[in-house]
Amino acid sequence: MNIKKLLWNKLTLVLVLAAIGAAGFSLWQKGNQKSSGERYKTQAVESGDITQTVSANGTLNPVVLVNVGTQVSGTVKKLYADFNDKVKEGEVLMELDAALYEAQSRQSEANVNSAQAALELAAANEARSRGLYAQEYISKQELDQAVQSLKSARAQLALARAQHERDLTNLGYSVIRSPVSGVVVAREVDVGQTVAASFQTPTLFKIAQDLQKMQIDSSFAEADVGNIKEDQAVRFTVDAFPNKSFEGTVKQVRLNPTTQQNVVTYNVVVSVDNPEQILMPGMTAYVNIIVAQRKNALLVPNAALRFKPQDAAAQGEKRKGKNDKREAAVGTVYVLENNQIKPITLAIGITDNRSTEVLSGEIKAGDQVVVEDTQLSSGATQNQAPSTFRMRMF
Repeated sequence: MNIKKLLWNKLTLVLVLAAIGAAGFSLWQKGNQKSSGERYKTQAVESGDITQTVSANGTLNPVVLVNVGTQVSGTVKKLYADFNDKVKEGEVLMELDAALYEAQSRQSEANVNSAQAALELAAANEARSRGLYAQEYISKQELDQAVQSLKSARAQLALARAQHERDLTNLGYSVIRSPVSGVVVAREVDVGQTVAASFQTPTLFKIAQDLQKMQIDSSFAEADVGNIKEDQAVRFTVDAFPNKSFEGTVKQVRLNPTTQQNVVTYNVVVSVDNPEQILMPGMTAYVNIIVAQRKNALLVPNAALRFKPQDAAAQGEKRKGKNDKREAAVGTVYVLENNQIKPITLAIGITDNRSTEVLSGEIKAGDQVVVEDTQLSSGATQNQAPSTFRMRMF
């Protein structure tokens, strides 16, 4: 008798708990069944200005950067310029040990003097030979030899002078001078270092001609380069001054493409004024080029253009498969009407990645467009039944 009563009590407890679970599930469903106004998050269509830009990274460089080299080899004897020094055109930057070139110059000078003496002797012999030939003391052949010796002496003098000029030039090259006025941005050598100019001229200094005028060399994707034109306004920032925006203009879109891993980019050169000289060569610039602007445009949030109802998404995919050639500048937004969402097709224009210009469509400023389905965004398990309540029988 006690066993039957115990079983009956357990069965009664199970039935009560099941009834409580069913009632709780019913209340949970009612609590999660929101009206359309509560379910969908909306945002107002606005009227305002919009600017479309294309972005890329680039590097700041001087407009003119001169690599100063040497045409002769030697050991660095003296340095007259260092990093960040301002130099003028023709100013001495460094000297090479010129002992060898001075010796070669003295040797060639001696050769000139020797050739000059030989010429004077040949000239005297030629004049004497002409006198003797006139008196018929020598033959015509002997006179011709004297004339030929004079010509040869003149040629030897010209050769000696040319060699002397070459040696003087090499001696002058041992003093390195600045080819332009500017600022030394790099020094590649030290005192005592040997530089060799046998096959390729080594770089000794790098001089920026004018740091008040700089340029940005940036790489833009081929999808963006079609909208970029010369003289377009440019805004950019650098890591050194993250809270400051700088301005420039598009100077050139270079026609030489660069292809890396099947990605084609083009070098866009941006002209930059740097009167304070706070922008330095080599800085990374984050470039935004203004390609289009509109005033007092009707603007719809991009989130509204991205929003697709759950049931409409599948239908949209089917329509897309049937009409792949539809116009790209067409978008669809949804509005609430009688607690139901209604699609509206719009012709759209430029975008700033937050809002998009509306060119035409049945919508006006102040209208509320759907940007989010809160029921879907609250979690994937929201429309699922709660886990089954299990009870272990004792």
